Amino acid sequence: MTAPLTPPPQPDRHSSQSVPSGRTSGPQQDPEPQPAQPPAGAAVPGTPAHPGRATAPEAAGPGWKTEVRRSAVALVAVALGGVLLGLAWLWLAPRVPLVGQISDHTWVVYLKDSEGEQAVGVDGTFTLLGLAFGVVSAVAVFLAWRRGGVASAVALCLGGLLGSLLAWRLGVWLGPQGDVVAHARAVGEGVTFPAPLKLGAKGALLAWPVAALVVHLALTALFVPREPELPGQGPHPEPHDGPPAA
Repeated sequence: MTAPLTPPPQPDRHSSQSVPSGRTSGPQQDPEPQPAQPPAGAAVPGTPAHPGRATAPEAAGPGWKTEVRRSAVALVAVALGGVLLGLAWLWLAPRVPLVGQISDHTWVVYLKDSEGEQAVGVDGTFTLLGLAFGVVSAVAVFLAWRRGGVASAVALCLGGLLGSLLAWRLGVWLGPQGDVVAHARAVGEGVTFPAPLKLGAKGALLAWPVAALVVHLALTALFVPREPELPGQGPHPEPHDGPPAA
């Protein structure tokens, strides 16, 4: 009689489980995260998108301190040009003839030519000279720095207005005597003498700043290149109504 067959013992699962090579049987550790690499062709932060091309701060031009200093120099230089305008006005403006006469033991001064247009010519001369000085000052400031901007325009306007005021007062001061009765007494009765230099149309004071501003804007639009657009500031393409054609 044969003995009953017994099945072989089952192997221990914990002891027979194989451990992969290079790893320990202890608690597993998460691998350290690796820094993500940018895709090929992507721009790295902190570096210019286009090597060799000026970035936005570099293309913006000089700082505000330099702009203020340049504008102050331009304002003073343009205003001092009023001395030349005043001398030119005094030299080129026509003279208004006056005549003095004694009437009832009193000196009376009147125009020698009551229909003359010398007074209009005085205002016209100042206006034309102001326009010419405005053009010259705008061109000089533009050639000095080759830049436009609000600061330069403001300096030209203020400098031109101050220069016109200086020219006006200087021409009146250096012109003929303001006391016409004393002047008539000095030259004698019936003798023609020039009237004081007078600016009748005060709007002529604006000829210089207006001309300087217009010429400055024209030169800036013609010869100053536009600043490069930053990425993402260009015009956005219009969306298509339908799917793209195959």
